Amino acid sequence: MYYTTQHYWTWWLALYLFLGGMGAASVAISCLTDMYLKPHPQLVLWGNLSGFMMLNIGSSMLFLHLLHHLAVINVLVPTVLLNKPDAWIAWGTQFIVWMMLLSLLYALPYMRASAFFQKLPIVNKILECKLIAWLDAQITKVQRIIGWLATLSSIGTVIYTGLLLQSFPAVALWNNPGVPILFSISAFSTALAFLLLALYLAIKDDQDHQLIALFERADLILVGLEIVVIFVFFQYTTTSSESARHSAHLLWNDNGWLIGFLTLGLIVPFLLELKGVIHGWKGHAPIIIAALLVLNGGYLLRYYFMNAGVYGMPYPPHAYSVYRAPEQGINQMTIIIPEENPQVINGTSDDLVN
Repeated sequence: MYYTTQHYWTWWLALYLFLGGMGAASVAISCLTDMYLKPHPQLVLWGNLSGFMMLNIGSSMLFLHLLHHLAVINVLVPTVLLNKPDAWIAWGTQFIVWMMLLSLLYALPYMRASAFFQKLPIVNKILECKLIAWLDAQITKVQRIIGWLATLSSIGTVIYTGLLLQSFPAVALWNNPGVPILFSISAFSTALAFLLLALYLAIKDDQDHQLIALFERADLILVGLEIVVIFVFFQYTTTSSESARHSAHLLWNDNGWLIGFLTLGLIVPFLLELKGVIHGWKGHAPIIIAALLVLNGGYLLRYYFMNAGVYGMPYPPHAYSVYRAPEQGINQMTIIIPEENPQVINGTSDDLVN
């Protein structure tokens, strides 16, 4: 067997997975907070509308890379779940569509009552029309039901981002049950970080002190869990199949992963939030920095997972025929790295001539 990295799912899919997970988790947290912790229209507006926009941008990235754009109709129709129930892309599309619709419906009464939206040209006219006013009245009667449906759809979207990767058996790094767990933890952690930034920098309500403290504690726990799961992945990739060990070599010998993600994206924000939870900070800057680092780490996690996706092939990839041993560091008996062979590239190999 020969092992090579995949070159199709790169930064754009990492961005899709990042925005999809964080946007969906933001909707779930905002709705649950408003329904059960504290009525908070501004948090709903920030969480739900931002989540809606994140899913729009992320889904657009995926749509633009489709070979046949009209084929998206096949997964937009709900009956696809009956025709192809084993396709995670179909489940994910349905979760995303319903989450986006329900998140807007839940936020609609707050939009109509918001001074900001009342001042927006065109938008204020739309919100004042009779149909929207009637819809507002109906939503108010069943807003909690809509909130729960939006939350469940959001959770489904979060889990789907990991299940999508797990469904590829050729890539050992992705094809294990830890991926949905890791991506779900990361999604809710980045969502809490995003909402903390909204509370600190945009909403700025002095009465949110307890809510902010709760979000900080929750994010601290999630970042701690993410660190644990990452090191479980380290153990898995370094002791599993050749494909997984090759992925481990790519990850654990890359400073972007070690410094950018693991150190600055996980360990540093964990320590900043731990200090804030135990002793507190005099100002907001350390937690704001921690939240920004968590967001950066959330994207880098997905980016490096895409980059380190290694799959096995029964023949050498095009333009590669010589293999060398990897650098010092991990098991050299089983890991092989492709090396360019100029003879193959230039067409001068004896095999090609013959």
